[in-house]
Amino acid sequence: MTPQELRAFCLSFNAAVEDFPFSPEISVFKVLGKLFALTHLDSRPLTVNLKCDPEDAVRLRDEYPGLIIPGWHMNKRHWNTVTVDGELQDRLVRELIEDSYDLVVAGLPRAERLRLDRP
Repeated sequence: MTPQELRAFCLSFNAAVEDFPFSPEISVFKVLGKLFALTHLDSRPLTVNLKCDPEDAVRLRDEYPGLIIPGWHMNKRHWNTVTVDGELQDRLVRELIEDSYDLVVAGLPRAERLRLDRP
């Protein structure tokens, strides 16, 4: 997955936006103001921080050592840093991004979740 594909996929979700609250180089992807992905699109290797269910986070780290690690500068229980350099299948990376988005949406107040369902 290229940086452009990663960015486009993150922005393909309902109400997803890209923001730069930390610096112009750090892309923060949010849904209704809540972070679901964070990346430096020019970094090599390309990595992305993604929210994850705590049990799945540990399992993924064990299954993909060195490619999926505890979230850099994030709560290590709930966030993983995923290396997007071609070793992981793009399908898996897309699933992890979607899972992160879904977890964040699930944590939103009901009224905000309902806003996402409207066209």
